[in-house]
Formats: sequence, C-alpha cells, structure tokens
Amino acid sequence: MHDIRTLRDDPAAFDAAMQRRGLSGISAQVLQIDNARRTAIHASETAKADQNAASKQVGAAKAAGDDALFERLRSTVAAKKAEMAEMNTQAKALDQQLTDLLLTLPNTLDPDIPPGRDDTDNVEIHRWGTPRSFDFPPVEHYQLPAATGLDFDTAGKLSGSRFVVLRGAMARVHRALAQFMLDLHITEHGLEETNAPVLVREEAMYGTNQLPKFAEDSYQTTNGWWLIPTSEVTLTNSVRETVLDAAQLPIRLTAHSLCFRSEAGSAGKDTAGMLRQHQFEKVEMVSVTAPEHSAAEHTRMTTCAQNVLERLGLPYRVMLLCEGDTGFGAQRTHDLEVWLPGQNAFREISSVSNTGDFQARRMNARYRADGGKPAFVHTLNGSGLAVGRTLIAVLENGQQGDGSVDLPACLHPYLGSKTRVTPEGQLT
Repeated sequence: MHDIRTLRDDPAAFDAAMQRRGLSGISAQVLQIDNARRTAIHASETAKADQNAASKQVGAAKAAGDDALFERLRSTVAAKKAEMAEMNTQAKALDQQLTDLLLTLPNTLDPDIPPGRDDTDNVEIHRWGTPRSFDFPPVEHYQLPAATGLDFDTAGKLSGSRFVVLRGAMARVHRALAQFMLDLHITEHGLEETNAPVLVREEAMYGTNQLPKFAEDSYQTTNGWWLIPTSEVTLTNSVRETVLDAAQLPIRLTAHSLCFRSEAGSAGKDTAGMLRQHQFEKVEMVSVTAPEHSAAEHTRMTTCAQNVLERLGLPYRVMLLCEGDTGFGAQRTHDLEVWLPGQNAFREISSVSNTGDFQARRMNARYRADGGKPAFVHTLNGSGLAVGRTLIAVLENGQQGDGSVDLPACLHPYLGSKTRVTPEGQLT
C-alpha cells in the first residue's frame, strides 16, 4: 500500500509512477477523497473545541441566574456534539473509502524496469546450460511411457479438470524433489524451515496483496478462511503487526506447502498435463530485510532458485520483467524459465520479487534500528521451486528414446540410489 503523505507531497511523481502501470490521473481521485476526509476531521475537531468552550460557560450562566444564556449554551453544546458525531461518521467512511482505493493501486516500479506491455518485452539477463540435442522427437511429460504414474483420469473423477493423482515412481520423484529443495535451502542457503497453515484469515490475504485484486483467483471457505495460493502469504504475514529489532534482520524462511489457485482467466490455457493445476505444491522462499539491503537480497534469492535448477542440471534463463508484466505487488521481478524440450520452449518455474515496503505497510510490519523510530521493513518472495513444474522439467529433459527417464544425480540419495524410471513406470 502507498503512503498517502508521499502522494500529497508530489502527486505528479505518483501519477508518473502509476502511468508506468497503465493508470492515469490517479492522484486527483485519491487526493479528492483525502481532502474531504481531512476537512471532515478538521470540522469534527472544531466542533469539539466549540462544544468544550460552550460547556465551560454553561455552569457560569447557571450560577449567574441567566436562564436565557444557559439554554442557548445548552443548545450549542448539543448541536456541536451532534455535528462532531456527524463529522466523525463522515471521516470514518471517507477513511475507509481512501483505504479501499489505495488497496487497489499497484506498487511502484524500480526506475530501471524496462518498458513493455507483456512477457514478449521481458529482458533476458542470464542463461545457464545448453538444451540437450535429441536423436528422437522429444515429447511432453504426460506423453512419456515412464510417466504412467500421472493419473489424470482418476483425478478427473475425484475433482474435475486441472488436478492429477501421482502414483508410484511419479509420487516418489515428486516427493524427492521437494525434499531436495528444502534441504538445499536449509543447509546451504541459510533459510529457516517453516510449516504453516494453508488456511488463513482475510487480513493475511490483504497483507500480501492477494486481496482485493485477486479474489477470484483464490478459494474461500464458507466460514471465511482463505486457502493460500502460495505460502508467501503465511511466511510474510508471520511478521505482521510486529516491530522487529534490527538485529533480527534479515529473516529468511522457506516452506513446502500445498497451494490452491482457481486459475480464473486462464480457460483453455495449458490444459494438457500438469503445468497449470488448481492444487499444486511449491517450496517458497521469503525474506524480510532492512530497506537498504533488499536489492542485494533480491539477487541472493534469485541465486538460491538458480542453484536448485543447476543442481538438477536443467537449462534455464533469467528474465527481468518489463513494466506491463511485473506483478501487482512487486517493484522488481526475476522470472526463472526452465527449458522444456517437449514444448521446445522456456517456461516459468520461479518468480522472485522484491516488494519494497508495499506489503509491510499493509501488514504494519516494522523494525527499529538503534533505538530510533520504527520504519517499515522490506519483504521479498520467490519460488524455490514449484515442485510439479520441476517434475515436468526433470521428466522432459531426462527422457530417453525407449520411453524411460534418467534422473538427476542429486535425487539419487532421496530415491534409495535408484537412477531412472523405466518405460513401465518403475524406479530402478
């Protein structure tokens, strides 16, 4: 959320920042509500002062026996009390209107974010690995004989489209991937493993900017809880309404969790296979830092995600997202795209974002340095990685001409030293 004081001080700069997001003339709309709110507050304070002044004179008029003045003053006190109540009601309603509007406005972008409208304008900033040359036409993950354990038919009977049941080798490799990612982040990257609820209160969704903008992309229970679309929600909100000591920063967390997304607006997109699911698993990374360290932390987190792909031997590229493709809450985002030979394309497998103090303001998450005044922290989040998409990449990049799949060496210890999935779907 934005600081209204910053907008008041330089509305032109705010409009320029929002123009990069495709929004025009927003400051006038915000300031109109803000000015009306401040006018109502001032009127309430003035009425309160008049009420107090009149109240002090009531006793004197009664003691002097001036009944006419006494009655006039009593009427004034009552009128000012009613006026104050009315202005307070107006101010409260305008304050809520202002908050509701500010909650719909996206974060400002870093100055060097490239211009552009969509993902075709993103800029490649790093590439690793060389896509393998096949002596046979590579196929997509769900077409592999070895992937017989991807059971979409049973999932359809149970839950409908965009769900999958994992069986046998597919379930075990999927689990091994999550375990490998967690172990790498904990033992080498210095993140603290966390296991948090997947059901959260509404304010937690507001805190990490899933609400109000992305309500249709998430699932809500009948008693008001929301199913998390990512454990960014729980990990980041763990510092909400808290004043941290500077010595506690940075806080670096990771979690393996179920994630739930309605995929509203993606009808007909990636319907085959398990690339885009309503329920999936992800290993998430979240960092909470002092503002002066968040840019370096963003680079660090990107490197953590890159390390996962490199250990797995999966070719990838890092994209700096352009203005039109950067998410609502982010100031800067790096997308990691893994090579999928079955699609002959790079596809997103991780998105690492620095949100600055945007989420911290929504959560009232602050820190205090050297006994000074509390300031808002910066929060960052990123996938490290999406487990299902990583399974897809492992299957497609490891596929062999006989329909089997060779598995990355880093997974062998998690699979009882088994190294491949046979064309019949068995680990050997």
